[in-house]
Amino acid sequence: MRIVSLLPAATDIVAELGLIDHLVGRTHECDWPAEVANVPVVTSTGIDQNTLNSREISATVHHGSSLYGLDADLLNDLKPDVILTQDLCDVCAISYEKVTETVRVMDVGPKVLSLEPSTLDDVLDCLKTVGDTLGVDSDDRIAALKHRIDAVEQQTRHLHHPRVAAIEWLDPVWPAGHWVPEQITMAGGTPLIAEKGEHTKPITWQVVHDANPDVVLLMPCGFPPERTLKELPDQQLPETWVLDGPAYYNRPGPRVVRGIEVLAHVLHGVGPAPGPGEAIKLAPWT
Repeated sequence: MRIVSLLPAATDIVAELGLIDHLVGRTHECDWPAEVANVPVVTSTGIDQNTLNSREISATVHHGSSLYGLDADLLNDLKPDVILTQDLCDVCAISYEKVTETVRVMDVGPKVLSLEPSTLDDVLDCLKTVGDTLGVDSDDRIAALKHRIDAVEQQTRHLHHPRVAAIEWLDPVWPAGHWVPEQITMAGGTPLIAEKGEHTKPITWQVVHDANPDVVLLMPCGFPPERTLKELPDQQLPETWVLDGPAYYNRPGPRVVRGIEVLAHVLHGVGPAPGPGEAIKLAPWT
């Protein structure tokens, strides 16, 4: 089985299923597990997140600029049996439409599987869907992930649930929707400014302040913590944490379960302490 993943979350799923050795192509954003570093890259982007700030990146994204390129010749040479892609967000990854257009002219016709999760159940269902497509039994892996979620809920269920605002983009301010409100709830918090499964829209910092959060979580999409720390908002906020968005919150893959575990420690101090870079508490705002 030859697999090309055009979605970092799909690469996470392939790894969870124990099929990383079958991955023959990936996106430029697929950075986990470490073994993928040697897998050919079939996508590219003209946006340099290291030189542009959040406002500049957002302006580029929403003014019709082409975000992602797909190397059709390399994709054809790799002769994949299955291509994993998405149609949830054109900003997050290359679109399903662009992939199918490319596949039409390929010498070999691979199966194209589009993943469309918007809730935590959907994320786990994707693991089942990909497993079935690739001929791997995913039931034990899904059960193990659910067991970890249940363990967190048992630890936090009877604790005070702080009010939590999660931010997935800094300028403009964009609340984290889809599965993130569920992650907060399962970790023992009360999510604000976004609902379960919601595809959110930009808001103002005033909306965040008016929601009166006890805790603010900064998890910009595509920004590792060290990048987020370079662009902290000029706001007086309550207890604030910088989290690893790409690893545990932005991507709808199995590592969202680790995100729940990290949040439980952030909100309540339960479970193992987060590892380096998983959660950084900021000094009080002045």
